[in-house]
Amino acid sequence: MVKKTLKPDFIFESSWEVCNKVGGIYTVLSTRAKTLQDEMKDRILFIGPDFWKDNESPYFKEDSTLFAKWQWEAKEQGLKVRVGRWTIPGEPIAILVDFTPYYDRKNEIYTWLWEKYGVDSLHAYGDYDEASMFSYAAALVVESYYNYYLDSRKKVIYHANEWMCGLGALYINHKMPQIGTIFTTHATSIGRSIAGNQKPLYDYLFAYHGDQMAEELNVQSKHSIEKQTAMYVDCFTTVSDITANECKELLDKPVEVVLPNGFDNSFVPNTTNFTRKRRIARQRLLEVANALLGEQLGDDTLIVSTSGRYEFRNKGIDVFVEAMNRLLRDTNLKKKVVAFIEVPGWVGEPRKDLQERLKSGKTFDTPLEVPQVTHWLHNMSHDNVLSMLKYYDMHNREDDMVKVIFLPCYLDGKDGIVDMTYYDIVLGNDLCVYPSYYEPWGYTPLEAIAFKVPCITTDLAGFGLWANKVFGHNGEIEDGVKVIHRTDYNYSEVADAIKDTVAKFSSMTQRQVNACRKAADTLSKKALWSEFIEYYHKAYDIALRKAEARK
Repeated sequence: MVKKTLKPDFIFESSWEVCNKVGGIYTVLSTRAKTLQDEMKDRILFIGPDFWKDNESPYFKEDSTLFAKWQWEAKEQGLKVRVGRWTIPGEPIAILVDFTPYYDRKNEIYTWLWEKYGVDSLHAYGDYDEASMFSYAAALVVESYYNYYLDSRKKVIYHANEWMCGLGALYINHKMPQIGTIFTTHATSIGRSIAGNQKPLYDYLFAYHGDQMAEELNVQSKHSIEKQTAMYVDCFTTVSDITANECKELLDKPVEVVLPNGFDNSFVPNTTNFTRKRRIARQRLLEVANALLGEQLGDDTLIVSTSGRYEFRNKGIDVFVEAMNRLLRDTNLKKKVVAFIEVPGWVGEPRKDLQERLKSGKTFDTPLEVPQVTHWLHNMSHDNVLSMLKYYDMHNREDDMVKVIFLPCYLDGKDGIVDMTYYDIVLGNDLCVYPSYYEPWGYTPLEAIAFKVPCITTDLAGFGLWANKVFGHNGEIEDGVKVIHRTDYNYSEVADAIKDTVAKFSSMTQRQVNACRKAADTLSKKALWSEFIEYYHKAYDIALRKAEARK
C-alpha cells in the first residue's frame, strides 16, 4: 500500500535573504514563493531580518492589518516584528524581525547551544553573531505565532536556509518538537572555504576531515552550527548532487533529499515585448562600450558576459579572462567580441567622464583612460580583474577583436552608467559564460537560458550536472548549454574550451544561432518550479512523519 504524502498546513521559512537581496538564495526563495503561495495561499510565511526599521524597503510592503492581534501580542512579548508582503510574484506574507535586542543575551544563548547541541561558538567572528541573533529571533517569532494561532492538530514545517538559520532550527527542534524541521545548506561553509583558499576540493574530498579543515581555515563556528543542525533536524537537504557529496564527506551527514533550484519565468517578457527589450539591452550595452572605447561597434558585435558573486576563482572569473585573452589571437573568431564582467566589486562611483560621453549622444574616436572599467573602484591597484587584464596587457586597443569591460556593480537599475536591471540587460547577450570551479547549483546559467541566451558552464556546477543528465550526454552549445568538464587541475583546458566555443558561435549562421536559442529556452522550461516543487513535497513529508512520530 502506497503511503499518502503528508502535506503541511503551515510553513514557516526563514532566511537571511528574505526581503534582503544579497545573493543567490534570494533568487531561490523569491522565484519559488509564487508556486508555494499558489498552493498554500497565505499559509507560507517567510521570516527575514529587519534592516530597514523605519525606512521604506524596496522589497517589502508593510500591512499592519495582517495578524493584527498577534502583532500586538508579539509586541507585548518583546518581539519587534513588522508584517507585510514581499514584493515579488505571488506577494507572500513576510515577517521581518529586529534581532538587535538579543545581542545582550548572546552568551546565554551560545551556552545553551553548546550544552544542548555541542555547537562551538567560541571561535565566532564576522557575521556569525549577527546571523545567529537573527536566527534566534526568527525562531521566537515562529514560537509566538504558533502558540497564538495553531495547535498540534495542524501539520507545521519550519524550514531554515543556510548555517545562518541553524540556531533557530535547533531551538524549534528542542522547544517545539511537534513542528517538522528542514535545513537546507546551499553550499557548505567548509567546502566554499577549501575552494576559496586555492586548495583542491574534489580530488581530495574523500580524504578531508571537515572538523580539522574548519580549524585550519578558521571557520569552526560556522562549520559547527551547520554540522549540528544537519545532524538534528528532521530532514537535511541541499541543492545538487555535487553538494550532497560534499555534505556526506565534510559534514558526516548524508542529505535526505536534493532540492534542485528552479526558476519562475514570470520574470521573462512575452514574445512581442522580448524582441523590443532585447534590442534596447543590446543598444545600451553597445552605447556604454562605444563611449568607453571610443569606437563604433555595430549590432553584429558578439556580446558575451559573465556575472555573479565576486569569487575570483570559485566563479571562474579568472578562467573567463584567460579565455578572452586567448580568443584575441584565435584566427577562427569571425566577429568582434565585447565581453562584460558584471560582478560587484568594491565600487566607488560611476565614472563622470563616461557619464558625460553617454549623455552627449555623440560618437567618439578616442578611448577614455583605463578603458576596461565603467566605475572607479576603491582598490583599483589591487583588484583581481584589473590586475589580470594588466598582466596580460589587455588594454582594449582599437585593433583588438576582443574587448573586456568590467562592470563592477549590482545592476539594480541605478548604477549611474547602464541604469538597467540585470534581468533587463541579460537578454541582450549573445552568449553567457559561467565556468565555475565551486558552484553548488548555479542560478546565472539557468537565468541566462530562461532569457533564451545560450551559455557555457561546467560540470562542477550543480546546474551543469543536471543539464548533462537531461541531455544524456555532455552538453554542447547546440543544446543551448555547453557543459565543460572541469577538475581541480585542468584550468588551461577549460580556458581553451571557452575560447573554442565562442569562436565556433561567432561563425554560426543566423539559423544555427536561432536553433541554439530555442534549445536554451526548451531546457529552461524543464527547470521551472512547477517541475521541481515535488522534491520539496518529499522533504515536507519526511519532516512531518518524524514530527508526527514524536507526538
